[in-house]
Amino acid sequence: MSPELGSETDPNSEVAISERLISVVIPMWNELEMLPRTIEAMSKELDSLVEQGAVGNWELLFVDDASTDGCGELADEYSAADARIQVRHHVTNRKLGGSIRTGLAAASGDLILYTDADLPFDPAEIRQAIHLLDLYSADVVAAYRLQRKGEGPLRFFYSYLYNTLVNALLGLRIRDVNFAFKLAQRWVIDSVQLKSEGSFIDAELLARARNEGAEIIQFGVDYFPRTRGVSTLSSPAVILKMLREMFSLGAELRRSTKNPANPANPANPANQVN
Repeated sequence: MSPELGSETDPNSEVAISERLISVVIPMWNELEMLPRTIEAMSKELDSLVEQGAVGNWELLFVDDASTDGCGELADEYSAADARIQVRHHVTNRKLGGSIRTGLAAASGDLILYTDADLPFDPAEIRQAIHLLDLYSADVVAAYRLQRKGEGPLRFFYSYLYNTLVNALLGLRIRDVNFAFKLAQRWVIDSVQLKSEGSFIDAELLARARNEGAEIIQFGVDYFPRTRGVSTLSSPAVILKMLREMFSLGAELRRSTKNPANPANPANPANQVN
């Protein structure tokens, strides 16, 4: 029988569910307008998860990627008032991949969630992701956007083309590769060695997790387009870097012929997407 959220132990860990820590890693570049809202919404939901017994405690880990609008300094103020809010600073801009790598390396949680600073989904969806992780004894939950009309036709086309290329090149079956909602067990993050400095980091994380034997499941969430700040994901420079990394790392990331099973990862046929 599959374990329900709130059972005594997590099937993929010796840490009791009621005691485990969740780390939420949030890279940011010039997110001064969004930061207060993001911290308020995330803190409220994470407190609720503790009250419900889904986790024992939480940390918000912001990675300031050499911002120039003061959001890094503001994040430091929040951190000084609440030790559960942590900040890492880049002296030079390292883009999305470099920021995620910094955040994942600093995260101390038993569960680690990566997302964006512009709240692309309702934080209440985190509870469902944790529930699915536990229910199916999975290792990674990758959310996808149920509707994307707010992005505009050009960005929708770019995303469709990129998802098709990544899945074909790496042998994945991921509906929304670059959506910033990925929840992983601690052992997955400890097992992968990420190299990407750009937006290819999402695909690299999923492919390396798959090659380590991780079970990946997916679920849909409502998507809320950015209302403040500026997205750089569809800029020509970002797209070009993403494609370069995709082809330079592609051969390395294709499914390993050995496909090792991590000892911390019980076999689970349900909802397997790799």
